[in-house]
Order: sequence, then C-alpha cells, then structure tokens
Amino acid sequence: MKLKADRATLLKALAHIQSVAEKRNTIPILANVLINVADGRLTLTATDMEIAVVEEIGAETSRNGAVTAPAAVLYEIARKLPDGVAIELDHTGGDAPLALRAGRYATSLNVLDVDDFPSMMAGTLPYHFTMPAAVLRGLIDRTRFAISTEETRYYLNGIYLHVAAGDEGSMLRAVATDGHRLARVETEVPPGAEEMPGVIVPRKTVAELRKLLDEGTEDVAVGLSDTRIQFTVGTVTLTSKLIDGTFPEYDRVIPRGNDKILRVGKRDFSDAVARVAAISQERSRPVKLSIGHNLLTLSAVSPDQGTAKEELDDNYVTYDSTPLEIGFQARYLNDITDQIDKDVEFAFSDSSAPTIVRDVASPSALYVLMPMRV
Repeated sequence: MKLKADRATLLKALAHIQSVAEKRNTIPILANVLINVADGRLTLTATDMEIAVVEEIGAETSRNGAVTAPAAVLYEIARKLPDGVAIELDHTGGDAPLALRAGRYATSLNVLDVDDFPSMMAGTLPYHFTMPAAVLRGLIDRTRFAISTEETRYYLNGIYLHVAAGDEGSMLRAVATDGHRLARVETEVPPGAEEMPGVIVPRKTVAELRKLLDEGTEDVAVGLSDTRIQFTVGTVTLTSKLIDGTFPEYDRVIPRGNDKILRVGKRDFSDAVARVAAISQERSRPVKLSIGHNLLTLSAVSPDQGTAKEELDDNYVTYDSTPLEIGFQARYLNDITDQIDKDVEFAFSDSSAPTIVRDVASPSALYVLMPMRV
C-alpha cells in the first residue's frame, strides 16, 4: 500500500477516527486505524466493537493494499506537522512497519495484522430514510442533556428514537430521560421511516454523530435494523450497535392537568437562576421559585455561605393563577432553558408534582422536570 494525502484532509479524517478507536487498549487491534487503498480510493476505519466509523478521503494512490496502525499516534503526528505539507504512507506488506514521510520528517510505525481487524458491516439494514442534518442536529441538541449516565439503568443511556402518534398524525420522536428530567422532541416522519422499530441510540454514538453534524449541512442517510443503526454524513459512515433494552413508557410521567402557567423570558430567567444558585457550592444547588401574580421570586439558601434572592416583575413575567412555591435543581433548570431561544413556559400543578416546560416558539419540544424540596 502506498499513498500521498494532503495533511489537512488526512488530519480531519483522523480526528473522526481516533475518537472512536479504543483508548483502553485491552484489545490492541482496536486502538488501530485500518488504512485501505483499493481501486484508487483511500478509506480509513476505526471501531471499538460498539461503534465503527468509515471515511473515504481524496489521495494519490500508487499501490493497493491495507494496513493497521495506531490511530492516536497517527493523529498526533498529523496534528503537529506544518500546514500545507503532503503526507506519504508506504507499507510493503506483512509485518513490515508503516513508513510515514512528510517534508523533512520521517518515521515508521509498528502494524498489526489486517485480518484481526473486526468488521461491523455484516447484516442487512431493512429500514432506510434521509433527513436534513439541521433537523437531526436539533433532535440531538434538545434531548441529549437528559440522557442518563447511570450504568445500572443502561436502557436510559441513550436517545429513544421512534415513530409515535402526535396531535397532527404520526411524528418521529427523540426522547431522553434520567429519571429527574425528560426531554421529548418531535419532527415529521421522513419517507421510509414509517415502519421503523423504536431504537435506543447509545450516548457515545450520539456524541460522535453530533460532531459529524457540525461539519455538514446536507441530508443524512439513516439505515437501521433492530440491533444496528447507520448514519452517512457526507463521506463518513457511522455504524453503531443499539442498546438492547426496553425504554420506559415515558408518556406516563408527562402530566396532563397542569393548569398554572408561568411565562418568562429565557435569558432573564436563566441568568437569575445562575446568580441565585451561586450562593451554594452543593452539586444539586436547589433554587426555590415563589410565584405570585405577574411576579417571580427566586431564592437559595446555603448553610455555609448565606442566602440569595432575585425578583422578576411584570416586565419579565406573566402569571395569573394561585400563588405557588416550588423548588428545582438549578443545573436542571438551566439545562432545559439552554434549549429555548426566547420565552419559556412552565405549567405547574402543585409543589410536589412534575412540571412541564415548553419553548413558546417551538411546540415540537416538551420537557418534564421533577421538583425537589427546598
């Protein structure tokens, strides 16, 4: 195998690849990138046995072949080479090292047998559809903050993607919850997705996909089965196993009778929460909302630091119901309001019941937040 590639092009691909390659090195081959040259095409592949990324890039190829080399080392070398340099990779086969040359720099890297490199491409994906990158990016951004990190509840360690009945017919929904807050965002069902099974996309896959979506505005091709999902973004294909579990019946925790409605400007509210919560060093940082007619008072108490309070009056707040006091974790409040552009709407029942939070300008998103005692 022999090729020459532009440093910037190779570096961008290696950035995608090395973040997927296994870092713990318990299985040495998983720390390597598979470099394959065939019929004038160069592809790079990395996998940790849960996710695989394959990227095709432009290069001058002069000899077909394949080799595996340490992904992190290759990335670091490419990152530290000067802009504009061409990188040559040359492997003569077998156990011979991979030679790398770039300008006056040269090195050789140990390789591992290509036959030991695992593949995640076996099996069919019966469901296929495409969706705009911006839409998929929105589904991820407005739900992933609520993904659970509690490994014992593994079925909550991802985004539940499924087709569900909405107010205006079937909708494609993304849902995430950690038991303290829930995020549900929906969009039109793309053609071809109508019969797809409900799937749980793992947290790491969501993170890697989100990086790819930052770099492209074109449509994303999605293929899936009951056990795998695949996203193609430009020249990059990300394949992942799905979480083998049953997502809870989340509709049961969405309250139906919350009729006490508070509307407040997102920026004014989130800034006030941050200022009031600064008094406490606790991770939970509880904040109490005392709500009256067109008046919201936020307060926090710290046994060590003191107290803090801020009022938002009718210049910022609309509320015309019975007075209410309710507490929330400050971080959870801001995680939700970070997804909202302008005005936020809270729908309360009482101080101990789940609260619904909505983006006034975007009815496709709904959030549920559990209160806490303050």
